[in-house]
Amino acid sequence: MIHPPRHAGILSAAERAASPLELFSRASARLRRVLPFDAAVWSATDPETGLVTAPMLVENLGSGEGCAAYWESELLEENVLPFRDLARAAVPAAGLRAATGDLPARSARFRRLLGDQGVDDELRAVLRIGGRPWGSVSLFRMRGGRPFGRPEIALLAELSGPLADRLRRFARPSASDGGPGAPAPGLLLFDEHGEATSINEEARRHLALLPDGPSTPSALGLRLPIWLIGTALQARAVARGHDRGSARTRIRTVDGRWLTCRASCLSGPGGRPGPTALVIEPAAPADLAVIVAEAYGLTPREFEVAQLVARGLPTTEIAAALFISPHTVRGHLKAVFGKAGITSRGELVAQLFAETHRP
Repeated sequence: MIHPPRHAGILSAAERAASPLELFSRASARLRRVLPFDAAVWSATDPETGLVTAPMLVENLGSGEGCAAYWESELLEENVLPFRDLARAAVPAAGLRAATGDLPARSARFRRLLGDQGVDDELRAVLRIGGRPWGSVSLFRMRGGRPFGRPEIALLAELSGPLADRLRRFARPSASDGGPGAPAPGLLLFDEHGEATSINEEARRHLALLPDGPSTPSALGLRLPIWLIGTALQARAVARGHDRGSARTRIRTVDGRWLTCRASCLSGPGGRPGPTALVIEPAAPADLAVIVAEAYGLTPREFEVAQLVARGLPTTEIAAALFISPHTVRGHLKAVFGKAGITSRGELVAQLFAETHRP
Protein backbone atom coordinates (compact mmCIF):
# COMPACT_ATOMS: atom_id res chain seq x y z
CA MET A 1 0.00 0.00 0.00
CA ILE A 2 1.09 3.58 -0.70
CA HIS A 3 1.71 5.46 2.53
CA PRO A 4 -1.11 8.04 2.99
CA PRO A 5 1.16 11.05 3.75
CA ARG A 6 2.82 10.65 0.35
CA HIS A 7 -0.57 10.67 -1.29
CA ALA A 8 -1.45 13.81 0.66
CA GLY A 9 1.82 15.44 -0.36
CA ILE A 10 0.91 15.20 -4.05
CA LEU A 11 -2.43 16.90 -3.45
CA SER A 12 -0.87 19.51 -1.18
CA ALA A 13 1.62 20.40 -3.91
CA ALA A 14 -1.20 20.65 -6.46
CA GLU A 15 -3.22 22.83 -4.10
CA ARG A 16 -0.45 25.43 -4.03
CA ALA A 17 -0.38 25.74 -7.82
CA ALA A 18 -1.36 29.10 -9.30
CA SER A 19 -2.27 27.74 -12.75
CA PRO A 20 -3.17 24.43 -14.43
CA LEU A 21 0.31 24.14 -15.93
CA GLU A 22 1.92 24.66 -12.54
CA LEU A 23 -0.49 22.10 -11.09
CA PHE A 24 0.75 19.54 -13.64
CA SER A 25 4.37 20.37 -12.92
CA ARG A 26 4.00 20.18 -9.15
CA ALA A 27 1.88 17.03 -9.19
CA SER A 28 4.25 15.32 -11.61
CA ALA A 29 7.32 16.11 -9.52
CA ARG A 30 5.75 14.83 -6.30
CA LEU A 31 4.17 11.80 -7.95
CA ARG A 32 7.50 10.73 -9.42
CA ARG A 33 8.88 10.27 -5.87
CA VAL A 34 6.16 7.75 -5.04
CA LEU A 35 5.49 6.27 -8.46
CA PRO A 36 8.71 6.38 -10.54
CA PHE A 37 8.39 7.09 -14.27
CA ASP A 38 10.71 8.29 -17.03
CA ALA A 39 8.41 10.51 -19.10
CA ALA A 40 4.92 11.95 -18.93
CA VAL A 41 2.20 13.85 -20.77
CA TRP A 42 -0.26 15.87 -18.69
CA SER A 43 -3.11 17.70 -20.40
CA ALA A 44 -6.26 19.60 -19.56
CA THR A 45 -9.33 18.32 -21.38
CA ASP A 46 -12.67 19.76 -22.36
CA PRO A 47 -15.13 18.54 -19.68
CA GLU A 48 -17.88 17.88 -22.23
CA THR A 49 -15.99 16.25 -25.09
CA GLY A 50 -12.84 14.96 -23.42
CA LEU A 51 -10.65 16.47 -26.16
CA VAL A 52 -7.29 17.89 -25.13
CA THR A 53 -7.04 21.62 -24.54
CA ALA A 54 -4.59 24.05 -23.00
CA PRO A 55 -2.40 23.60 -21.13
CA MET A 56 -0.34 20.49 -21.87
CA LEU A 57 2.89 19.47 -20.17
CA VAL A 58 5.19 17.06 -22.01
CA GLU A 59 8.14 15.73 -19.99
CA ASN A 60 11.09 13.91 -21.61
CA LEU A 61 9.23 12.92 -24.78
CA GLY A 62 9.80 15.88 -27.07
CA SER A 63 6.85 17.63 -28.70
CA GLY A 64 5.63 18.82 -32.08
CA GLU A 65 5.30 16.12 -34.69
CA GLY A 66 5.70 13.29 -32.18
CA CYS A 67 2.93 14.71 -30.03
CA ALA A 68 0.67 15.11 -33.06
CA ALA A 69 1.30 11.48 -34.07
CA TYR A 70 0.40 10.35 -30.53
CA TRP A 71 -3.00 12.02 -30.67
CA GLU A 72 -3.57 10.92 -34.27
CA SER A 73 -3.15 7.33 -33.13
CA GLU A 74 -5.33 7.98 -30.09
CA LEU A 75 -8.25 9.30 -32.15
CA LEU A 76 -8.02 7.51 -35.49
CA GLU A 77 -6.68 4.03 -34.70
CA GLU A 78 -8.04 1.07 -32.76
CA ASN A 79 -6.14 1.19 -29.50
CA VAL A 80 -6.04 -0.42 -26.10
CA LEU A 81 -7.21 1.89 -23.30
CA PRO A 82 -8.28 4.99 -25.29
CA PHE A 83 -8.99 7.95 -23.05
CA ARG A 84 -12.62 8.04 -24.17
CA ASP A 85 -13.10 4.56 -22.68
CA LEU A 86 -11.20 5.36 -19.49
CA ALA A 87 -13.43 8.41 -19.00
CA ARG A 88 -16.43 6.06 -18.68
CA ALA A 89 -14.69 3.13 -16.97
CA ALA A 90 -15.36 2.12 -13.37
CA VAL A 91 -11.66 2.77 -12.64
CA PRO A 92 -10.25 5.79 -14.52
CA ALA A 93 -6.64 4.48 -14.68
CA ALA A 94 -4.98 1.48 -16.29
CA GLY A 95 -1.57 0.16 -17.34
CA LEU A 96 -0.89 -0.96 -20.90
CA ARG A 97 1.02 -4.12 -20.01
CA ALA A 98 -1.47 -5.06 -17.31
CA ALA A 99 -4.38 -4.57 -19.73
CA THR A 100 -2.79 -6.58 -22.57
CA GLY A 101 -1.48 -9.52 -20.58
CA ASP A 102 2.08 -8.23 -20.95
CA LEU A 103 1.67 -7.94 -24.75
CA PRO A 104 1.68 -4.16 -25.35
CA ALA A 105 2.06 -4.60 -29.13
CA ARG A 106 -1.66 -5.39 -29.18
CA SER A 107 -2.08 -1.60 -29.08
CA ALA A 108 -1.56 0.34 -32.32
CA ARG A 109 -0.21 3.23 -30.26
CA PHE A 110 2.60 1.01 -28.98
CA ARG A 111 3.35 -0.59 -32.35
CA ARG A 112 3.47 2.66 -34.29
CA LEU A 113 4.97 5.06 -31.75
CA LEU A 114 5.81 4.05 -28.21
CA GLY A 115 7.85 0.95 -28.98
CA ASP A 116 10.13 2.84 -31.36
CA GLN A 117 10.62 5.55 -28.75
CA GLY A 118 11.93 3.03 -26.25
CA VAL A 119 8.78 2.97 -24.10
CA ASP A 120 8.21 -0.28 -22.23
CA ASP A 121 4.95 0.49 -20.44
CA GLU A 122 2.37 3.27 -20.22
CA LEU A 123 0.12 4.10 -17.27
CA ARG A 124 -2.66 6.47 -18.20
CA ALA A 125 -5.60 8.02 -16.39
CA VAL A 126 -8.46 10.43 -16.92
CA LEU A 127 -8.78 13.11 -14.24
CA ARG A 128 -12.52 13.25 -13.74
CA ILE A 129 -15.10 14.39 -11.22
CA GLY A 130 -18.86 14.12 -11.38
CA GLY A 131 -18.57 12.21 -14.66
CA ARG A 132 -16.71 15.10 -16.34
CA PRO A 133 -13.13 14.67 -17.62
CA TRP A 134 -10.98 17.69 -16.74
CA GLY A 135 -7.59 16.27 -17.62
CA SER A 136 -5.58 13.26 -18.73
CA VAL A 137 -2.16 11.90 -17.82
CA SER A 138 0.14 9.31 -19.36
CA LEU A 139 3.19 8.07 -17.49
CA PHE A 140 5.89 6.11 -19.33
CA ARG A 141 8.61 3.71 -18.29
CA MET A 142 11.40 3.09 -20.75
CA ARG A 143 13.01 -0.24 -21.54
CA GLY A 144 14.67 -1.79 -18.56
CA GLY A 145 12.00 -0.53 -16.18
CA ARG A 146 9.45 -2.75 -14.53
CA PRO A 147 5.79 -2.67 -15.62
CA PHE A 148 3.39 -0.51 -13.63
CA GLY A 149 1.88 -2.60 -10.84
CA ARG A 150 -1.58 -2.69 -9.33
CA PRO A 151 -0.75 -0.45 -6.34
CA GLU A 152 0.63 2.18 -8.70
CA ILE A 153 -2.42 2.01 -10.95
CA ALA A 154 -4.62 2.29 -7.87
CA LEU A 155 -2.71 5.35 -6.64
CA LEU A 156 -3.20 7.20 -9.93
CA ALA A 157 -6.89 6.25 -9.93
CA GLU A 158 -7.26 7.66 -6.41
CA LEU A 159 -5.72 10.94 -7.52
CA SER A 160 -8.14 11.29 -10.45
CA GLY A 161 -10.98 13.02 -8.60
CA PRO A 162 -8.93 15.31 -6.32
CA LEU A 163 -6.72 16.53 -9.18
CA ALA A 164 -9.78 17.04 -11.41
CA ASP A 165 -11.37 19.14 -8.67
CA ARG A 166 -8.31 21.37 -8.53
CA LEU A 167 -8.22 21.65 -12.32
CA ARG A 168 -11.84 22.73 -12.66
CA ARG A 169 -11.34 25.59 -10.21
CA PHE A 170 -9.02 27.20 -12.75
CA ALA A 171 -11.86 27.15 -15.30
CA ARG A 172 -13.82 29.80 -13.41
CA PRO A 173 -14.58 32.89 -15.56
CA SER A 174 -12.31 35.88 -15.36
CA ALA A 175 -13.19 39.54 -15.50
CA SER A 176 -11.62 39.85 -18.96
CA ASP A 177 -13.79 41.82 -21.33
CA GLY A 178 -13.59 40.93 -24.99
CA GLY A 179 -14.76 44.41 -25.92
CA PRO A 180 -16.10 45.58 -29.25
CA GLY A 181 -12.85 44.70 -31.02
CA ALA A 182 -13.06 40.96 -30.35
CA PRO A 183 -11.97 39.00 -33.45
CA ALA A 184 -14.57 37.48 -35.74
CA PRO A 185 -14.61 33.68 -36.28
CA GLY A 186 -11.40 32.28 -37.71
CA LEU A 187 -11.27 29.48 -40.28
CA LEU A 188 -8.65 26.83 -41.03
CA LEU A 189 -8.94 24.18 -43.73
CA PHE A 190 -7.19 20.80 -43.68
CA ASP A 191 -7.01 18.41 -46.62
CA GLU A 192 -8.13 14.77 -46.40
CA HIS A 193 -4.68 13.80 -45.09
CA GLY A 194 -4.84 16.29 -42.23
CA GLU A 195 -2.45 18.86 -43.72
CA ALA A 196 -3.38 22.51 -43.13
CA THR A 197 -3.98 24.22 -46.49
CA SER A 198 -5.74 27.55 -45.80
CA ILE A 199 -6.24 30.06 -43.01
CA ASN A 200 -7.90 33.46 -42.72
CA GLU A 201 -6.54 36.48 -40.88
CA GLU A 202 -9.06 36.13 -38.05
CA ALA A 203 -7.76 32.65 -37.28
CA ARG A 204 -4.22 34.00 -37.13
CA ARG A 205 -5.36 36.58 -34.59
CA HIS A 206 -6.93 33.90 -32.43
CA LEU A 207 -3.87 31.69 -32.66
CA ALA A 208 -1.70 34.56 -31.44
CA LEU A 209 -3.73 34.59 -28.19
CA LEU A 210 -3.27 30.90 -27.39
CA PRO A 211 -0.81 29.86 -24.69
CA ASP A 212 2.46 28.12 -25.49
CA GLY A 213 2.38 24.37 -25.81
CA PRO A 214 3.14 21.43 -28.09
CA SER A 215 2.63 22.32 -31.74
CA THR A 216 3.42 21.04 -35.19
CA PRO A 217 4.71 22.93 -38.28
CA SER A 218 2.44 23.52 -41.25
CA ALA A 219 2.70 24.58 -44.88
CA LEU A 220 1.03 27.85 -43.83
CA GLY A 221 4.26 29.10 -42.28
CA LEU A 222 3.09 28.82 -38.68
CA ARG A 223 2.99 26.12 -36.05
CA LEU A 224 -0.45 24.80 -35.14
CA PRO A 225 -1.18 24.01 -31.46
CA ILE A 226 -1.90 20.38 -30.70
CA TRP A 227 -5.34 21.37 -29.34
CA LEU A 228 -6.45 22.51 -32.80
CA ILE A 229 -4.89 19.46 -34.44
CA GLY A 230 -6.73 17.23 -31.98
CA THR A 231 -10.08 18.84 -32.76
CA ALA A 232 -9.55 18.38 -36.50
CA LEU A 233 -8.52 14.76 -35.90
CA GLN A 234 -11.69 14.18 -33.88
CA ALA A 235 -13.77 15.43 -36.82
CA ARG A 236 -12.06 12.86 -39.04
CA ALA A 237 -12.66 10.17 -36.41
CA VAL A 238 -16.37 10.99 -36.35
CA ALA A 239 -16.54 11.03 -40.17
CA ARG A 240 -14.91 7.58 -40.30
CA GLY A 241 -17.23 6.13 -37.69
CA HIS A 242 -14.53 5.69 -35.03
CA ASP A 243 -16.41 7.93 -32.61
CA ARG A 244 -19.77 9.64 -32.26
CA GLY A 245 -18.56 12.40 -30.02
CA SER A 246 -18.39 16.09 -30.77
CA ALA A 247 -15.34 17.65 -32.44
CA ARG A 248 -15.37 20.66 -30.14
CA THR A 249 -13.12 22.02 -27.44
CA ARG A 250 -12.88 25.23 -25.43
CA ILE A 251 -9.46 26.85 -25.06
CA ARG A 252 -8.41 29.53 -22.54
CA THR A 253 -6.35 32.35 -24.03
CA VAL A 254 -3.36 34.02 -22.40
CA ASP A 255 -5.57 36.91 -21.30
CA GLY A 256 -8.15 34.65 -19.62
CA ARG A 257 -10.84 34.58 -22.30
CA TRP A 258 -12.45 31.46 -23.68
CA LEU A 259 -12.43 30.42 -27.34
CA THR A 260 -14.51 27.65 -28.87
CA CYS A 261 -12.92 25.45 -31.51
CA ARG A 262 -15.20 23.31 -33.73
CA ALA A 263 -14.33 21.08 -36.67
CA SER A 264 -16.27 19.08 -39.24
CA CYS A 265 -15.39 17.07 -42.34
CA LEU A 266 -16.78 18.20 -45.68
CA SER A 267 -17.45 15.98 -48.67
CA GLY A 268 -16.35 16.52 -52.26
CA PRO A 269 -17.85 15.54 -55.64
CA GLY A 270 -19.35 12.07 -55.66
CA GLY A 271 -19.15 11.86 -51.89
CA ARG A 272 -15.36 11.69 -51.89
CA PRO A 273 -13.62 12.91 -48.72
CA GLY A 274 -13.23 16.67 -48.75
CA PRO A 275 -11.42 19.11 -46.48
CA THR A 276 -11.89 19.45 -42.75
CA ALA A 277 -13.10 22.90 -41.72
CA LEU A 278 -12.09 24.19 -38.30
CA VAL A 279 -13.72 27.30 -36.85
CA ILE A 280 -12.25 29.10 -33.84
CA GLU A 281 -14.18 31.97 -32.27
CA PRO A 282 -14.98 33.71 -28.96
CA ALA A 283 -17.02 31.35 -26.79
CA ALA A 284 -20.75 32.13 -26.63
CA PRO A 285 -22.62 31.98 -23.30
CA ALA A 286 -24.08 28.58 -24.20
CA ASP A 287 -20.58 27.25 -24.84
CA LEU A 288 -19.49 28.13 -21.31
CA ALA A 289 -22.60 27.05 -19.40
CA VAL A 290 -21.32 23.63 -18.35
CA ILE A 291 -17.82 24.91 -17.62
CA VAL A 292 -19.12 27.68 -15.33
CA ALA A 293 -21.49 25.34 -13.48
CA GLU A 294 -18.90 22.62 -13.02
CA ALA A 295 -16.11 25.03 -12.09
CA TYR A 296 -18.10 26.12 -9.03
CA GLY A 297 -19.57 22.68 -8.30
CA LEU A 298 -23.13 23.87 -8.90
CA THR A 299 -25.99 21.44 -9.37
CA PRO A 300 -28.03 21.78 -12.60
CA ARG A 301 -30.86 23.49 -10.68
CA GLU A 302 -28.50 25.87 -8.89
CA PHE A 303 -27.03 26.87 -12.21
CA GLU A 304 -30.50 27.44 -13.69
CA VAL A 305 -31.28 29.80 -10.82
CA ALA A 306 -27.95 31.58 -11.25
CA GLN A 307 -28.58 32.07 -14.98
CA LEU A 308 -31.99 33.60 -14.35
CA VAL A 309 -30.52 35.89 -11.70
CA ALA A 310 -27.94 37.00 -14.28
CA ARG A 311 -30.82 37.88 -16.61
CA GLY A 312 -32.21 40.19 -13.93
CA LEU A 313 -35.27 38.17 -12.89
CA PRO A 314 -36.59 38.64 -9.33
CA THR A 315 -37.20 35.68 -7.03
CA THR A 316 -40.92 35.39 -7.81
CA GLU A 317 -40.37 35.28 -11.56
CA ILE A 318 -37.58 32.71 -11.18
CA ALA A 319 -39.92 30.56 -9.09
CA ALA A 320 -42.63 30.79 -11.74
CA ALA A 321 -40.21 30.01 -14.57
CA LEU A 322 -38.87 26.90 -12.83
CA PHE A 323 -42.18 25.80 -11.23
CA ILE A 324 -40.75 25.90 -7.73
CA SER A 325 -41.51 28.00 -4.66
CA PRO A 326 -39.78 31.32 -3.88
CA HIS A 327 -38.47 29.68 -0.71
CA THR A 328 -36.77 26.99 -2.80
CA VAL A 329 -35.30 29.64 -5.09
CA ARG A 330 -33.80 31.42 -2.08
CA GLY A 331 -32.38 28.11 -0.86
CA HIS A 332 -30.70 27.46 -4.20
CA LEU A 333 -29.40 31.01 -4.32
CA LYS A 334 -27.94 30.65 -0.82
CA ALA A 335 -26.15 27.48 -1.96
CA VAL A 336 -24.75 29.29 -5.01
CA PHE A 337 -23.51 32.16 -2.83
CA GLY A 338 -21.78 29.69 -0.52
CA LYS A 339 -20.06 27.75 -3.29
CA ALA A 340 -18.93 30.89 -5.11
CA GLY A 341 -17.94 32.77 -1.95
CA ILE A 342 -20.19 35.76 -2.70
CA THR A 343 -22.94 37.61 -0.86
CA SER A 344 -25.04 39.42 -3.46
CA ARG A 345 -26.68 39.03 -6.85
CA GLY A 346 -24.39 41.66 -8.29
CA GLU A 347 -21.36 39.65 -7.23
CA LEU A 348 -22.94 36.55 -8.74
CA VAL A 349 -23.21 38.15 -12.17
CA ALA A 350 -19.73 39.67 -11.95
CA GLN A 351 -18.01 36.50 -10.76
CA LEU A 352 -19.85 33.62 -12.41
CA PHE A 353 -20.76 35.32 -15.65
CA ALA A 354 -17.99 37.84 -16.15
CA GLU A 355 -17.51 36.75 -19.76
CA THR A 356 -21.04 35.71 -20.64
CA HIS A 357 -23.32 38.47 -19.33
CA ARG A 358 -21.62 41.78 -20.05
CA PRO A 359 -23.77 44.93 -19.91
